[in-house]
Amino acid sequence: MKRYIYLSLLCFFSFLPLSAQLKNDSPLRKLQLAEMAITNFYVDSVNEQKLVEDAIRGMLEKLDPHSTYTDAKETKAMNEPLQGDFEGIGVQFNMIEDTLVVIQPIVNGPSQKVGILAGDRIISVNDSAIAGVKMARIDIMKRLRGKKGTKVKLGIVRRGVKDVLTFIVTRAKIPVHTINASYMIRPNVGYIRIESFGMKTHDEFMTAVDSLKKKGMKTLLLDLQDNGGGYLQSAVQISNEFLKNNDMIVYTEGRRSRRQNFKAVGNGRLQDVKVYVLVNELSASAAEIVTGAIQDNDRGTVVGRRTFGKGLVQRPLDLPDGSMIRLTIAHYYTPSGRCIQKPYKKGGLKDYEMDIEKRFKHGELTNPDSIQFSDSLKYYTIRKHRVVYGGGGIMPDYFVPLDTAKFTRYHRLLAVKSIIINAYLKYADANRKALKTQYKSFDAFNKGYIVPQSLLDEIVAEGKKEKIEPKDEAELKATLPHIAVQLKSLVARDLWDMNEYFRIWNAQSDIVNKAVELATGK
Repeated sequence: MKRYIYLSLLCFFSFLPLSAQLKNDSPLRKLQLAEMAITNFYVDSVNEQKLVEDAIRGMLEKLDPHSTYTDAKETKAMNEPLQGDFEGIGVQFNMIEDTLVVIQPIVNGPSQKVGILAGDRIISVNDSAIAGVKMARIDIMKRLRGKKGTKVKLGIVRRGVKDVLTFIVTRAKIPVHTINASYMIRPNVGYIRIESFGMKTHDEFMTAVDSLKKKGMKTLLLDLQDNGGGYLQSAVQISNEFLKNNDMIVYTEGRRSRRQNFKAVGNGRLQDVKVYVLVNELSASAAEIVTGAIQDNDRGTVVGRRTFGKGLVQRPLDLPDGSMIRLTIAHYYTPSGRCIQKPYKKGGLKDYEMDIEKRFKHGELTNPDSIQFSDSLKYYTIRKHRVVYGGGGIMPDYFVPLDTAKFTRYHRLLAVKSIIINAYLKYADANRKALKTQYKSFDAFNKGYIVPQSLLDEIVAEGKKEKIEPKDEAELKATLPHIAVQLKSLVARDLWDMNEYFRIWNAQSDIVNKAVELATGK
């Protein structure tokens, strides 16, 4: 039987053009034979497309943790946040009990122009129900998005209005912003938080810089906490703003990729601004390039915890059906020669993904003395020849431990089960109009608003239903004030934007407060 199958496949390949035929010992021929055997002789029917995709994924899984395959739909969803815009109706929304609730219409966006308001519930799209039908979030987004200039009919329920309202929205280009917050955190001290590095990040960044300079900024806190990276070019552009002509920013090198240097060109507009870079264990890739460039060139001070350690360069390989292979071709190196990538075993994805948890258990996130570096990992900064260490990630100049007493086990469990966010959504939806009437400005809200005890009690009660309870009264007392800060931040975001969210949240951030202390001497 085996001989019959082999001869059958051999006959098939013999009809291929000579240019398409492969040598008998070719690994690719072996793969083709296996795919043909399964497709033509397997006992049950198979999805040939999925079979090939699974084979590609299987090959890549045996390589490094960052070589990946995405199908056409996944590729589009992955690229949209980095490209700087998408086409749709222009609303920020969340799901409350299987119903889409508008949190905010985008300013001057297509939805705002036709009169859609915060708090509106979108229950149908082109007469097809999307509320109460347990539709996946991605499927709802697919119905709302569409080509610029196309129209979509929305059925909307609004508080205080008896009938369902109908709006015809003309889809448009909707900007995706990568700068979360930008404000003066202290006199002469500006703060900018970058969420990721997209195509338009540099333009957004410089707009924020210009605004802060007009307000007297002499020192900048550049917050890259939780920034998972993005485009190399954006990281290079932002690093260039701080560095002198010919300063090395980063270089890449691989087995089949020649060394490529990325250097500053001397036209940076922040060369005279003092800078503190804020990082944590989730700062990765492009965020680490900026951090490493500033630290190695002795250009600024890094504050926080050791970064993630993602220093592998992926080359996107577009396939004809819109899918993509992102293949690792090189490593990133900081100006001093440190490889940013942390160690990994080929094919050891699960172990790699557990690294942050291992750091927590090992004590690295709470105690810098638990981090031991060998002399072989010792490098020196370019100008001051300070010792810095390789071995994966960027170790900060000032370590700020994770405060486990502040973010308790009880708090984490409530957050994981979405109890806090769900309680906030219901509260904001019911009180948005009254809050906007009461607080005309963010400053008035920040000074005067106190999270109702009833909302905190509701969260505790919902936790009990899910069998989530504090271990004792002390843990409850330690947790509730920080949940209150989280809730106040979320309400501020609902009433204004992410900028106001971080203006409240940062007040209790140990990393931000340490950077402020270093910048101001207080």
